[in-house]
Amino acid sequence: SSVNCCALFLRVYNDAESQDAVFADVAPLLTSLLDGYNVCIMAYGQTGSGKTYTMLGPQLQGNFAFSVEDESELGIIPRATQEVFRLISEKPPGSYWVEVSVVEVYNNEIFDLLAKDSYGKVLGIKRDVVTTREGKSDVPLLTHETVENASEFLHLVNKGLQLRVRHPTLVHAHSSRSHLVVTLTITTVVFGDSFGTLWENEETSQRLNKEVSCTFPQKMRDNKSTSSSGASSPVQLEAAEKMKQVKTRLQLVDLAGSECVGMSGVTGAALRETSFINRSLSALADVLGAIAEQRSHVPYRNSKLTHLLQDSVGGDAKLLVMLCISPGQKYLTESMQSLGFGTRARQVQRGQVKKKNYPVLSKAK
Repeated sequence: SSVNCCALFLRVYNDAESQDAVFADVAPLLTSLLDGYNVCIMAYGQTGSGKTYTMLGPQLQGNFAFSVEDESELGIIPRATQEVFRLISEKPPGSYWVEVSVVEVYNNEIFDLLAKDSYGKVLGIKRDVVTTREGKSDVPLLTHETVENASEFLHLVNKGLQLRVRHPTLVHAHSSRSHLVVTLTITTVVFGDSFGTLWENEETSQRLNKEVSCTFPQKMRDNKSTSSSGASSPVQLEAAEKMKQVKTRLQLVDLAGSECVGMSGVTGAALRETSFINRSLSALADVLGAIAEQRSHVPYRNSKLTHLLQDSVGGDAKLLVMLCISPGQKYLTESMQSLGFGTRARQVQRGQVKKKNYPVLSKAK
């Protein structure tokens, strides 16, 4: 029954509820970023069910940038970024910085939507995803832009959105033909000799000491003070040696819509796109199923999408899935499929999410 079905999920929104109401349930997750956790929020559903509206908000026709004129209509991605910078503003200046990457997975290939050519023109460049020695997923050469406020972030994402692949179908005139993954990496600067001794246990301390580094983004390096001779003083070198970093990651995912070929009426190149979309979404469901059933092998590499999201779906991230359901009776089959995906996601039991602890820099929480 519908009552039993709804009981599986944390919250069900009706069509009259606002973007404010949706984000009110999402916002508490974001405090976890500054508490040392990774977070992933994704929207899943059939083509035309409202995923892009939920994640971005209304889009301007023509260039497909999302509109920021009516703040009440903004989606999760711009609101989440505003909240992240609000939380950071309450912390000591210079103790955090944020980097952004924007990629799309199109026809099972990964494209960097912030990459530029030698003339500074932004264009999508194909990248690959690899697994590191530590078992983490990584995209070598991926562009990471440092941003200092939500406005700079919105500007970058809008640039990337204009490169995102779309194609009209009978179901949706501006159907997204790729999965969009926007990642904010929040770096916390940790000072002091006691960095390696303040963790919950020795194993965590050793792991984090391997992960941290002492490199700083260009904007921060440019702003660093130097002595009049241009050389670093012994005091500055000593301070630099005591600086460590802890990185947490927020991944915001607008998945391409699943669709029935007969109903969408696609042919040719669009039909090929649909095939790749449905296969990658099926791979994502398979991964969640394998994790839920605690199988020894989880097939992350069956799709570039699942390989890219490996650390968020099956790693140490807090994962939130927003299911977008079309109300029309003719889409019943697709709606049931989406609910099935959500049910599988709810069955995932990953135990205690690991936290990247770091010394408290301020008494303000």
